[in-house]
Amino acid sequence: MEWTTVEAANGAKLSVRLFKPAAGAEAAAAEDVAVVLVHPYTILGGVQGLLRGIAEGVARRGYRAVTFDMRGAGRSTGRASLTGSTEVGDVETVCRWVADNLNPRGVLLVGSSAGAPIAGSAVDKVDQVIGYVSIGYPFGLMASVLFGRHHNAILKSEKPKLFVMGTKDGFTSVKQLQNKLKNAAGRVDTHLIEGAGHFQMEGPAFDAQMVDLIVNFIKSLPK
Repeated sequence: MEWTTVEAANGAKLSVRLFKPAAGAEAAAAEDVAVVLVHPYTILGGVQGLLRGIAEGVARRGYRAVTFDMRGAGRSTGRASLTGSTEVGDVETVCRWVADNLNPRGVLLVGSSAGAPIAGSAVDKVDQVIGYVSIGYPFGLMASVLFGRHHNAILKSEKPKLFVMGTKDGFTSVKQLQNKLKNAAGRVDTHLIEGAGHFQMEGPAFDAQMVDLIVNFIKSLPK
């Protein structure tokens, strides 16, 4: 793995970590998709380290993975916003850095918890993004007070989407998820994890399952 710093358009310096496939890792060179992971809500302690297990697992499967601290989180400078609106630019910046410096065939954006709406707002802002995976998107009523402004961007995107959620998610019910997605554009896949809560899915116990879902989704994308 390698560390670097990438400067966002408005001056925030973002701490970025690249996870490379080890020699002898499962061959995925033909796929050549880089995975950019967006961490949970900075204001509640979200940092890129929470996604390390998934990033390492994706790299072991032969794909380059990138995590980063959004503004105001971890090693990055700047100040976090309450609604994640400013952080959308951070996601764009990192995706463009990946596209320009790693030169993959495409970028898969993965957002966890509040990182899911933030990532979703960036999907159509970067041409190289070819798909999106949400882990615990907070679609529920209370969470929508903060993140409702992000919903339309991902629901109207034609790019392939996978929504992963636990059936015991405290922020979004299964019915709320289904209602939100029924009129979404493009390909929309869902994967429900029986009995899992919102914060459980952010824990290491689910990392291997998330890696499988992400890798299988990449393999299903058009070449």
